[in-house]
Amino acid sequence: MEAERFKLSDILYGFIVPMILVLLIFVLAVYVNPNGEFHVLGDTDATIGGIIAAITSQGFAKMIVLGIPLLLGLTWNKWAGGAAGFIMGGMYYVAMAGKYSMDVVPWIQDIQGSANYFGDISMLFYLVNAVIIGYMAGALSGGSMNFKRMLGAALTAGLTTAVIQAYLEYNFSLEIGRWMSQAMWDNPLDAFVKTFIPSILLGVIIPILAKVMSWYGLSARKQY
Repeated sequence: MEAERFKLSDILYGFIVPMILVLLIFVLAVYVNPNGEFHVLGDTDATIGGIIAAITSQGFAKMIVLGIPLLLGLTWNKWAGGAAGFIMGGMYYVAMAGKYSMDVVPWIQDIQGSANYFGDISMLFYLVNAVIIGYMAGALSGGSMNFKRMLGAALTAGLTTAVIQAYLEYNFSLEIGRWMSQAMWDNPLDAFVKTFIPSILLGVIIPILAKVMSWYGLSARKQY
C-alpha cells in the first residue's frame, strides 16, 4: 500500500504544535511558577499576580492529573475514568510525597515530629480523588455526549474532590501542612481562589474538549 503523501499540515501537527507545547511548559515552569528561577508575577501569597501564577502553574499540574481521568470518564466510561485516575493519581502521590519527605528541613521535622509524607492522608487522597473524579464524572454523565450533562457531571466531580482535599488538608494533614492550610483560610477569598478555581476551570474546559473530540469521532461513546 502506498504511503500517504507528505503534507504541510504534517509539519504543523508533527513539529510546530509540539514545539509550542514545549515552549509553553518552559515559560510556565521558569517564568510563571512562583517557585521558578525567574518568576515575574510575584510570590504565591504576596500579590494577585502570584495567585494567578500559582493557579496556572502548580494548579495546572494538578489539573492535568485530574483532567485525564475526567476526560476519559466523560468520553469513555466510569471504569476507564477510575482506572486512569488510579494511574495518574498514584504517580502524583508518589512523586509529591517523596518530594516533600526529602525537602522537609530539620526544624520542620522537629516541630511536626514526622516528615513521612507517604503517611499523610491528605497526600494519599491525591490518588483517591483522581479515581473519584473520573469515576463520578463517567457515572453522572451516563454515556451522554450532551454538553450540558457533561458540564454538570464534570463540575460536580471537580468541586466534590476539591472539597474533600481541602477538608483533609485543613484537618488531617501533617502538622506543618495543617498550619499552612489553616493560615491560608484566614483569607477566605485567597483560599477559595486557590482551592476551587482550578477545579471550576477543569470542570468547564474538559467537557468542551470532550465535545470537540466527539465531533471528530474521537469519543468512545455514542451521541444522543
